[in-house]
Amino acid sequence: MTAAPIATRFTELVGVDYPIVQTGMGWVSGPSLTAATANAGGLGILASATMTFAELETAIARTKTLTDKPFGVNLRADATDAAERVDLMIREGVKVASFALAPKPELIEKLKNAGAVVIPSIGAAKHAVKVASWGADAVIVQGGEGGGHTGPVATSLLLPSVIDALGGRDGQTSIPVIAAGGFFDGRGLVAALAYGADGIAMGTRFLLTSDSAVPDSVKREYLQRGLADTVVSTKVDGMPHRVLRTALVDALESGSRATALLAAARNANEFKQMTGMHWSTMLRDGRTMKKQGERTWQQIIMAGNTPMLLKAGLVDGNTEAGVLASGQVVGMIDDLPSCDELIQSVMTQAHARLTSLSGLDH
Repeated sequence: MTAAPIATRFTELVGVDYPIVQTGMGWVSGPSLTAATANAGGLGILASATMTFAELETAIARTKTLTDKPFGVNLRADATDAAERVDLMIREGVKVASFALAPKPELIEKLKNAGAVVIPSIGAAKHAVKVASWGADAVIVQGGEGGGHTGPVATSLLLPSVIDALGGRDGQTSIPVIAAGGFFDGRGLVAALAYGADGIAMGTRFLLTSDSAVPDSVKREYLQRGLADTVVSTKVDGMPHRVLRTALVDALESGSRATALLAAARNANEFKQMTGMHWSTMLRDGRTMKKQGERTWQQIIMAGNTPMLLKAGLVDGNTEAGVLASGQVVGMIDDLPSCDELIQSVMTQAHARLTSLSGLDH
């Protein structure tokens, strides 16, 4: 039996049945996973940061052959070809543009004028207020429990702070809020809705599905881990990055800064060769990152680590030479359902919890 939908402002905004988002994870969120999520009634998001422009073009076309449901593409707002990628999305009729960094107001306006929905990810209440004032349609709020780049504040505190900042303390937020970081089942969905959110986003939980292209040997590595088996490291790429504890991560954590920089430079060169990017383009991207954020040149150089170390683990299956991004929620996961089975399970449990809670006032 198919679980009944739960309608929120988010589901109505993007045209999906369930208030569940599969986040754009580099090397993980390809056409198969994105389409499987969309076909299951959630919002699947392609991760384009690790794709060349041509690869993104192919990925969007492939996804459209696998689903006729709405899906999204995650973009780097600071990429030098961000405008061209936006034009591609508009031409292809992609429903949602998600951003790890806030896009400029003119980019938001261009997407909205073309009928696309713009959903940046933010890590602080002030950033939510800013992007809302720029015209963003919704925001994804990721707390410290999440995998990959993350902040220090737990979802249970970050989420209500954002909701309050957007006017939702005693009413409805000015734009829909999607909660991320630590979600894996229907109880979490109900908790997020109770806070005032309009849905949840999950990364690690979708990585650990049968529809994910991550090698089975790597999935087994994740399934063996507990709640204490992740660490937030700044040695991967200079920014806080939650990953599984491995021998490589331990070595990075205990290694010298000079050794880390040398390894990062090698990885940056390999990433350049793999994607066909020119050094001039990478340096231009680096200058943009430095101008828009608070990164030092050392952190920007170290950012070259991320794509190649993640590729080694998540694509090549080499857990000794690669890094495995993971949320703390990995310690709560012990199975590999399909995306459809996962979403049905989440929704069935959510409805059961809502029914149980409705009886508390009698």
